[in-house]
Amino acid sequence: MSAYFIIITLIIVGRILAWREVFPESAPEVLNKVVILICLPALIFIHVPTLEMSRELLPLMIVPWALLGFTIALILPLARWLCLSREVTAVLLGLIPLGNTSFLGYPLIAGLMGPEYVRYAVVYDQFGSFLIVCTHLLFVLAWYGAGQKPSARQMLGRIASFPPFLALAGALLLGNAWFPDWLMGLAETFADMLLPLVTLAIGMSLKLRLVHEYRQPLVIGLCGKLLLLPALAVGLVWVMDTTEGIARVAILEAAMPPMITAAAMLSAARLAPQLASALVAWGVLFSAATVPFWFWVGTLI
Repeated sequence: MSAYFIIITLIIVGRILAWREVFPESAPEVLNKVVILICLPALIFIHVPTLEMSRELLPLMIVPWALLGFTIALILPLARWLCLSREVTAVLLGLIPLGNTSFLGYPLIAGLMGPEYVRYAVVYDQFGSFLIVCTHLLFVLAWYGAGQKPSARQMLGRIASFPPFLALAGALLLGNAWFPDWLMGLAETFADMLLPLVTLAIGMSLKLRLVHEYRQPLVIGLCGKLLLLPALAVGLVWVMDTTEGIARVAILEAAMPPMITAAAMLSAARLAPQLASALVAWGVLFSAATVPFWFWVGTLI
C-alpha cells in the first residue's frame, strides 16, 4: 500500500503549497509542461523499444483496447445527451479508459498475487495503457485542445508536433540501444521525475469544492473507471476463457484509478484541469476500497 501513501502524500503536499501560496498560480501548468516536454518523452524512449508480442499474453493486450472502445461508444452519446462541454468530454474520454497501471498496478499486483505476476501487469501496461496514451490520448488532445473542431491538417500538425509523439516515432525507428550510459542514465532520471512532478501539480490544482458543472462528470468518471470497466473486464476474460493468473491481473489493472500522467497531459492542454485533478485524487482514495473488491471477484472466476 506504500504506493497509495506516496501519491496521497504528494497530493496533500501540493494542496498545502497552493493553500500557502508558496508558488504562483501558474506553477501547476509549468510542472505539467516539464512532464510533457521532458519526462514523458524520456519514459517513452526507455520502454517502447522493449515491447515484444506473445500469443499467450493476447488477452492482456485485448482487454484495455476493448475497454477503450466501450468508453468511446458510451461517453460520446452520453456527452451529447447531457450537453457536456468539449473540455469535460475530453477528460472523460482520456481518464476513464486509462488507469494508473504501473506505479499503483505493479506493487498492488505484487502484494496481492505475488511478484511473479508483475510481468503480466507490465504487458497490460505497455501494450495497453502506454500505447493508448501515445495514440488515443494524443488524438483527444489534438481534437479537443483548441476549443473547436480542427481540420484534418490541423489535427495531423498537432499530433506530429507533440513531444511524446515525436519521442514515440524516434523510439520505434531508432530504439535506445545506441544510447551511451550517460544518456540512458539521464533519461531514467527524467522518467523518475514524472510521478512527483505530476502529483504535486495535481495537488496544487485540486479544488475540494468543484464548480457545479464538474460534479456530475466526476461521478460519471469515477463510476465508469472504478466500477463499470472492471466489471466489463470480468466479462471479457470469462468470454476469452483466460487462464486464472492472466484473468486476475487484467481485472485488477482495469480497476486501477485514473492515470496521473493522462491527467497531466489533459491539464497541460487546459482541458478542465480541475476535473482531471479531482478524478485522480478521489479515484486514488476510492480505489483503496474498490480494488480489493475486484480482487475478490477475480478469485471467483
